[in-house]
Amino acid sequence: MHNYTIQLEWTGNKGSGTLDYRAYSRDHELGSAQKLMTIPGTSDPKFRGDAARYNPEELFIASLSACHMLWYLHLCADHGVVVLDYTDEAEGIMQMNEDGSGQFQKIILKPRVQVSKDSMMVQAQELHELAHEKCFISRSVRCELVVLGEVKT
Repeated sequence: MHNYTIQLEWTGNKGSGTLDYRAYSRDHELGSAQKLMTIPGTSDPKFRGDAARYNPEELFIASLSACHMLWYLHLCADHGVVVLDYTDEAEGIMQMNEDGSGQFQKIILKPRVQVSKDSMMVQAQELHELAHEKCFISRSVRCELVVLGEVKT
């Protein structure tokens, strides 16, 4: 069993707390005693958040993207596939409900991978599926998660 702890501190009290929906900032800091820095958080700008800070929806997508990458690199190393470069432009599609709630309908990971040899390309592509099956975060979500991997030499 692995346990993870994150501290969250709301920093958006402008003096009157949540007296009114417009009276407070959504700003907060995410961190851990063992980390070098905090992550500046807020809500989506559509919900009065600061566009310069990360919102929970972005962090959710980032978690899926990073988990997939870490499993993928691990599997490539285990299978003798030499990865030279890896980038991803992950995207999430969220549906809003009439009552103000919402949920992600789909997350699309678009990893772009460079491998050292042409002979590794097929296996490198196939390992995306195995990484998806093993990723702790993707195994924990309810929405559809699509991985559109691209490999080049």
